[in-house]
Amino acid sequence: ELVDMSFKRDAMVSQLSRGQTQRVGLARTLLHEPQVLLLDEPASGLDPRARIEMRGLLKRLGELNKTVIVSSHILPELADVCTRVGIIEKGKMLVDDYVDEVMRKARQAIILYVRVKDDHDRAAKLLEQQDCVASLETQTTVVTKKPGETTPANGEPPTKPIPPRFKVTLKPGTEDYSQLPQVLIENGLRLTLFREEDVNLETAFMELTKGQQQ
Repeated sequence: ELVDMSFKRDAMVSQLSRGQTQRVGLARTLLHEPQVLLLDEPASGLDPRARIEMRGLLKRLGELNKTVIVSSHILPELADVCTRVGIIEKGKMLVDDYVDEVMRKARQAIILYVRVKDDHDRAAKLLEQQDCVASLETQTTVVTKKPGETTPANGEPPTKPIPPRFKVTLKPGTEDYSQLPQVLIENGLRLTLFREEDVNLETAFMELTKGQQQ
C-alpha cells in the first residue's frame, strides 16, 4: 500500500511498467522495515508521471523517519526531496551540508534583475551609485516580427519593444538590499520587475566543482 501497487497484486513483474517495477523493488526493500535505505538513481528511465510519484514516495519515507540516501545525477529532483546533499568529485567529498546551505556557499554574490517602465538611463545611474552594488549590466531583448506580420504604414513597429532589464550584482557579503527598490520609487521610477536570481542545485554543483575537472 505504501508504494501504491496493491492494484497489481496478481500481475507478473514482466507485465509491469518500468515505474511500477521500481516501486515493487522498493517494496521488497521495505519488507524488513529498514531504518536506512540506499537508492541508486531511483528515477532513472522513468516517465514524468512515474518520476513525480517516486519523488512523493521518497518524501513519504522521510516522513516515516526513514533515512534515505540517494545517489543521482538528476540534481533538480534531489533538491525537491533531500534535506542534505553531498557532492562527490573524483572520489572526494567536496560538500556535505543542508541543501539551502550548499546553494548559499555556491553563490558568491546576490544577483538581482530589475526593470523600470521608463527613464532607464536614470534608473541605471541611481543603481550604480548605491554602495551595495558591485556591477550593473543592461540586457536588451530584440523584438522580431512574427511570420506574416507586416509593418504599419506609419513605419512604427507592430509590437512595442521590451524595456531593457538590469542585471545587478551586489558586493559579496551583501544580504540587505531593501534600499534599492526604495531609491528607485522615491525618484519617481515605476518598477515592473525586481527579483533575486535563483540558485538551483545544478548551478551550485557547477560552481563548487569548478576547477576540479582536468
